[in-house]
Amino acid sequence: MKLNELRDNVGAVKQRKRVGRGIGSGLGKTCGRGHKGQKSRSGVSIKGFEGGQMPIYRRLPKRGFRNPCRRRYSEVNIGSLQQALDAHRLDSGVEIDSHALAAAGLIRKNRSGDSIRLLAKGELKAKVMLVVCHASKAAVGAVSAMGGSIRILDRKKFVGDVIPVNDKV
Repeated sequence: MKLNELRDNVGAVKQRKRVGRGIGSGLGKTCGRGHKGQKSRSGVSIKGFEGGQMPIYRRLPKRGFRNPCRRRYSEVNIGSLQQALDAHRLDSGVEIDSHALAAAGLIRKNRSGDSIRLLAKGELKAKVMLVVCHASKAAVGAVSAMGGSIRILDRKKFVGDVIPVNDKV
C-alpha cells in the first residue's frame, strides 16, 4: 500500500448542501424552503403552534408537584448484593460504597452520587462492610447477623460532600 492509494471508505465523505446557487443546482432561488411565509425565513420557532387554537400543552390540566430539591435514592436489596458477591463483581473484603455498587451494575453509573437505600429482600450469606445513606431495620439485622457492618452516611442538602454520622452494627 502506498500513500497515493489511500482512499476514504465509500460514503465516508458527503458533500455539503450548497443552496442558492442557481436553478440548475436544484436548490436555487428559494433554497428548498418553498415560497414565502414564516417557515421560509430563518429563525423560525413555531414548535407547538397549532394554527391559532389553544395548544395542547395549555389545554391539558397540570397535575402534581415535582420538588426540584428532592432526595433521590437508589435501592439495593441484599439478595442482589449476594448475587454480585457470588459473581465476583463485588469484593466482601473491602468497603462497598456507591461507586463499587455502580461498577458492579447494581445501580446506574450516572446515579452513583445518589443516596443508597439498603433493603432486606433476599438472603445474605457473606460478611460485608457497607457504606449507605439509609438501611431498613431488617437489612441492618441481616448484615449484622453475618458479622458485617453498615456505615450510615448523612448527605447534607445542596452539598456534594459525604459526612459520616454514626456506625451501625
